[in-house]
Amino acid sequence: MSTIAAAPRQVAASRVAAASSGVASALSDTADVAWRNLLTQLRTPQALMFATIQPVIFVLLFRYAFGGAIHVPGTNYVDFLMPGIFAQTVAFGAVGTAVGLSGDLRTGILVRFRTLPMARIAVLGGRTVADLARNLLVVAVMTGVGFAAGFRSPHGAGGLLAALGLVVAFGYAISWGFASLGLRVSDPEAAQAAAVPVMFLLVFTSAAFVPATAMPGWLQAFGTHQPVDALVNAERALILGGPAAHDVLISLAWSGGLLVVFALLAARTYARMGR
Repeated sequence: MSTIAAAPRQVAASRVAAASSGVASALSDTADVAWRNLLTQLRTPQALMFATIQPVIFVLLFRYAFGGAIHVPGTNYVDFLMPGIFAQTVAFGAVGTAVGLSGDLRTGILVRFRTLPMARIAVLGGRTVADLARNLLVVAVMTGVGFAAGFRSPHGAGGLLAALGLVVAFGYAISWGFASLGLRVSDPEAAQAAAVPVMFLLVFTSAAFVPATAMPGWLQAFGTHQPVDALVNAERALILGGPAAHDVLISLAWSGGLLVVFALLAARTYARMGR
């Protein structure tokens, strides 16, 4: 009887061990693909340089060219500006996921990956993790540029770090959306042309650079109900001080929802490739 009773426990234990082994293998494959993508990015430093230069130009333009004409009651414009720059940086940085996967699709690397004995999630997971690492680097550079331009965090380092955490989480979530786009377009230029207008629409209709009250009412109706605006509001609440819980929860809800929807869509698209 004891042997019979022990049998289900042994089966359950073997299933748990197999599942753990599968997870470990998937994580290892994801790390390998991420490393491959990071090496590819390091071999094209021009792309990384341009990804960093663009937000630096925006900081300098808005801080010194337009900042004198934009007045934000109760705060310095550069402190108001930098949360928007952080959001813009990861939003446009996520476009690189579409461009990278589209390039891999055109060169046939994705088809080759499908023939290898590796976890399917590793291909998309590795790409998005590598792009997450790139975003971390660019955000760090932008933080330094912001401080050099006079940016300060009145609410302390804790508020700034929490805000940057939201920024990185949002960037990772939308990179899955662009992963789905990159899997459908086999031309990197076309993928970029399709992705950039979406980010322009979301960034420049949000309160990233000017208060939402400066926009016409019909534009506010859209601009204040989209994920980039939610992110910027949460950042400002954490960095400048004031009630932050509501804005942070809304931003996290947007990021979590986008991550789930886009990850499932990208995984489905990848699974159907080659059928």
